[in-house]
Order: sequence, then structure tokens, then C-alpha cells
Amino acid sequence: MEALFIFIAKSSGLIVLFYFAYFLLLRKETFFNSNRWFLLLGLVTSVLLPLLVYTKIVWVDPAPIQNISYSSAYLPNTIALEETFEINWNLVLIAVYIIGFSAFLIKFALDFYSLSSVLKGQKVQQQADFKFIDINENIAPFSYFDYIVYNSSMYSATELENIIEHEKVHSDQNHTIDVLISRLFCILFWFNPIIWFYKKAIIQNLEFIADCEAAKKLSDKKAYQYTLLKITTHESCVSITNHFYQSLIKKRIVMLNKNQSKKRNYWKYYAIVPALVVFVVLFQIKTIAQEKKQSQKEIAKKDIKLKEIYKIHKNSSDQDLAAIVEKLKADHNIDAVISDVKRNAANELISIKVAIKKDDNEAQTIQVEGNEAIKDCGIVITTEDDGSKNINLTTDGGPREPKEPMVMENHRIIVRDVQAEDQEDPTASPVPPTPPTPPAFPSGALPAPPAMNRSKMPKPPVVPANPKDKTAMKNFEKEMSEFEKKMKAYEPDMTAYEKQVDEIMSQREIVYGEEMKKYELAMDKYSADMEKYSQDTYQKSGDTREYEKNMRRYQIDMKLREKEMKQYEKEMKQHEKEMKQHQKEIILYQKETRRS
Repeated sequence: MEALFIFIAKSSGLIVLFYFAYFLLLRKETFFNSNRWFLLLGLVTSVLLPLLVYTKIVWVDPAPIQNISYSSAYLPNTIALEETFEINWNLVLIAVYIIGFSAFLIKFALDFYSLSSVLKGQKVQQQADFKFIDINENIAPFSYFDYIVYNSSMYSATELENIIEHEKVHSDQNHTIDVLISRLFCILFWFNPIIWFYKKAIIQNLEFIADCEAAKKLSDKKAYQYTLLKITTHESCVSITNHFYQSLIKKRIVMLNKNQSKKRNYWKYYAIVPALVVFVVLFQIKTIAQEKKQSQKEIAKKDIKLKEIYKIHKNSSDQDLAAIVEKLKADHNIDAVISDVKRNAANELISIKVAIKKDDNEAQTIQVEGNEAIKDCGIVITTEDDGSKNINLTTDGGPREPKEPMVMENHRIIVRDVQAEDQEDPTASPVPPTPPTPPAFPSGALPAPPAMNRSKMPKPPVVPANPKDKTAMKNFEKEMSEFEKKMKAYEPDMTAYEKQVDEIMSQREIVYGEEMKKYELAMDKYSADMEKYSQDTYQKSGDTREYEKNMRRYQIDMKLREKEMKQYEKEMKQHEKEMKQHQKEIILYQKETRRS
């Protein structure tokens, strides 16, 4: 489950990376076909690159092998824990994802059904590689693979020619495949707001390609632009097709008349490479530590160590225990304190606590509690080849590390490390870490579009009733040329307005992206601190209930984080809403301009 979440996160991150590379570097270039393949490559890379993992092996020296085996007689008994109800948030997230995925998949299927309803029973005219369908419905012209669908009664001959040439480019270059791929990615990554902007960028770039290629084939480039100005919106269209009616007509006309970008600007396509290299280095290289193989001679040599064992039996007297303490001090300069000694009626030990401490202030404690005679336990002093000494507290089952409590028959045995006297009190409760606060998306109102003085705006010339009248058409073109010159006076205000809004939103996205990076790093540190806090609390208390309490506290913090992430989604929706409002204002401005 965790691997799936990591894959989705990596793929979403790559989609964001490619989109911002396109938005910041390539959006205003006229390399339309190259932009098409760049955007498609971004989608393919976002799926394949997270699957490619390079495994790096780091060779380390093997850990020393203990030759004391554990006795099977002292296997831990099962400790019954109190059952508690816990919500599996992984399953909740999967359920939410499946619901969203299913909803968008159903919408996709309904679009196919709508398309088949339009094409069903229509008369098809085959011309070369294209299949033309002239329908009676009031629907936007569109292309779907080799099908080109239109309503000839809604357009003049010139307009219909322009539209058909435009749709032929879509059909000939298989732009339908790009549209379907972008829709599928929107279904898979429906929760990622950037994927919707990504899809919009793909469709808009396809329109740039079709406009550019159609204008090359048409004899009257201006008439094609007039068609774009006249036909800007339509109430009915099929969403999984390439349809002629698109918003942002102004941008299409600007790109159509824009000078060809210089070839030296191709370097911008390679700017994504360093970012991908950093992604691979940070996330796609897995380091595995592997022990070096050693010969039997090396192993045997390392195992030759001097070990002394000071055993404590159930019949050990107080004099025997005192002798062990004195010998440890005399032979190894180790301080040992034996306390909590309890005996039964047969004078057998049933409880004992042994604390040992070296001169470097490192210490360990073993405590055996029960109601029957204890099993053998003791202290093992291991002298290494370099003269250093290691201390291990043992039970009859073997050496014990200071980890979790252990139940052996009727005894509860706790072995733990304690800090030096000058360190913190080992019984003090650790302070739980504080989760970080997520950043908020920069807010603020966008500037209003420039005001329009309708009384001073020029009126467009009227198209002659008879297009074949050369004199009338010549006068119309002359008047249209003068009209365009007058309209250019209104272009700087709108261009400056769009540039101002783009700069504001780009700056907000950059600031928010940096804050989110810091927040993710802080959350990773918080998770690590919380895990350490739970382990420290558990080791100090030896109580599973305290551990469960800490874990419940961690789950509460995670719920708060989920709430914060919902707030983040809400802010992103607000951001998207502002962008849509911005687009509506531009469209309204264009409509008012044409109306005037």
C-alpha cells in the first residue's frame, strides 16, 4: 500500500515539474510540434521513471557473531493486549481515490456515448483519407480520428473551408490520441490540480498547430482570422474530440501572427534534464548495505575473546552476591549494585535487581520479578583484542539487549540501558514533538481588466452581401485594414493586463511551492521525531499501554495533518476559481470588443 502511495506521489511530482517547465519556458514559443511531444513525453515519463530504481550496494564489515545460543526453554509467552478500534487511513485514502477515479471514468464513458449518438446513422462522405459527416444538429464542428463532423448550414462557404482545413490538420496528425491520453491521465490523477492545467495546455497547443498548418494551406490568411473572431464560443461540443470552437481566441490569433521563434531557444527543452537527474538521485537510487564475506580464519580470529561470566543462581546467598560485587570492582573497575532481593520460604531468590556501571558512566540494569524461584542470570564481561571491555547482562536463555520486556514462565524480566548520573533522569517522560503548520496559498485579489470606452471604439466594416463583387470586397478589405489599425490602440492595455496577472500568479505559485517544500521536510522530521519519541517512552516505561497511548496521539496528529491537507485542497480550488474568473473577464472583454 505504501509503495502505491509513493508511486502516485512521484508521478504527480513529475507532472508538476513538466507543466511548470512548459509554462515558464515554452508556452510563448512557436515550436508547436516540439511542444506537443514535450508535453506527451512528460506524461509518459511521470509513469515510467518512478518504476526505474537503481540499486546501490554498500559493502560493510559484518557484525560480530555471538557464540552463546538462546535456550528454547525460555521462549516469551504470549501477552494479551487490550483490543482497540483503529481506522485504517490507508484504506480510507484508497476508497476516496477509487470513488473519484470511478466518477471520472463514468464521465469518460458518457462522453463516448454522446459521440456515438452524434455519429450513429449519419451519412458519411469519403474523400481521400477523411470521412466527412454533414449533420443537422446545432453542434460545434469537430474531428475524431479520420471523421470530420460539421453543420454546413451554419456557415458561409469561406468559413466552412477554413473550418474544414483546420479539422483536417487535427485528423491528419492524429491529435485525437493526445486528447484521449490527457483525459486518461486526468482520470488517473484526478486529485492533482495541475493535471487539469496540463490537459488544457495540451489541447491549446494542438489548436496552435492546427491554426498554423491550416493558415499555410489557405490563400486568404486574414479570412481565417476573421473566422476565428466570428466563431468564438458554442453551447454544444463533444469533449473527447478536437472541436473548432475554443476559448482563448486572442492567444490563437497572437500565436498565428507571431514571428517564428529563434532556433537557439531550443535549449529550453533541455532545461528539464538537470531536474530529472536530481529527481533520480534523490528518489530513484536505493542504497543497500551488504556484509562482506569473510573467511573462516578471519571469523575464528575475531571470535577469540576472553569472557568471564558471573552467574546468579536461585540459591545464591547474600555473601555470594556481595562477592560478585567485590570481584567486579577489583578485576574490572565495574560498580555493581544489587537490590530488591526477595526470597521464598525455601530461601530461594524470587526477585532481584542488578545495576552495573563502568567508569565511563555507561550503565545497564536487569530486574527479575516473580513468585517462584528465579532461573540463572548473570553478568558477562567480554574483553576485546584491543583491551576494551563490553558488558552484557544475561538470563539463562542468553545475553539480553536493552529492548522490550520479556516474560519467562512466571517471571517478568526487564533489561535496559540507563544514562549516567550527569544525564537526564531516566524516569522522566520525553516531551512529544510538535507537528509543523502547513503554509497557506498566497491570497489577494487580481487586478481588474482595463475599462473600455465604447463610444470611442471603432465600428467594424460590414461584409459585402455579394462576396464575388471585387470592387466591394476591395473596399471592404481597405476598411478592414483601417479598422485593425484603430483596434491596435486597445491592444497594449489588454496585453499589459494579461502580463500583470500572469506575473502575479507565477510569483504566488513560486512562493507557495517553496513553502510546501519546507513543510514536507518539516513533516518528515516530525514523523521521525514521533517514532523516536514513542520508542523512548516505551523503553523507559516498559509499558505497552504507554506505547499505545503515544501511537494514538500520533494518529491524532495525522488527522490534523489530513485536515490541513484538505485546507490546502480548498486553497487550490480557490486558486483555480480565481483563474477561471480571470479567463471569464478576458472573454467578456473580447465579446464587448466584438460587440462594439
